Amino acid sequence: MSKQKGSRAERELLHMLFDESFHVVRSAGSGSIGLPNPDLIAGRDGRILAIECKSLKNTSKYFKEQEIKELKQFSKKFGAEAWLGIRFDNIGWFFIHPDKLNKTKSNYYAISLEELKEKGLNFKELIKK
Repeated sequence: MSKQKGSRAERELLHMLFDESFHVVRSAGSGSIGLPNPDLIAGRDGRILAIECKSLKNTSKYFKEQEIKELKQFSKKFGAEAWLGIRFDNIGWFFIHPDKLNKTKSNYYAISLEELKEKGLNFKELIKK
């Protein structure tokens, strides 16, 4: 994913959440500061979401073990729900809790579009959860 495409996806999700009465903060360059820090933090009515965003044209995504560990660590300290938001070109957004990812033999975490449709949430389900 290009940096520009990723930033565009983050801004798209930010506006979607804001339109649903969430207050949202985007952490530009979140992956480059060397500290656990998700792409978006959103809150509404006492519910806080920490979301790591990805935008894909293919139908599966692999995450480094450290990336998942940092999202979970940040969320726990912040008192937020940890979510991975994955946007597929021409399909839209899906969300999954990091504990529902599959771990590969090479210590990556993986998720496919088909698994997301089965185990994940769409945007409307996420915001109503």
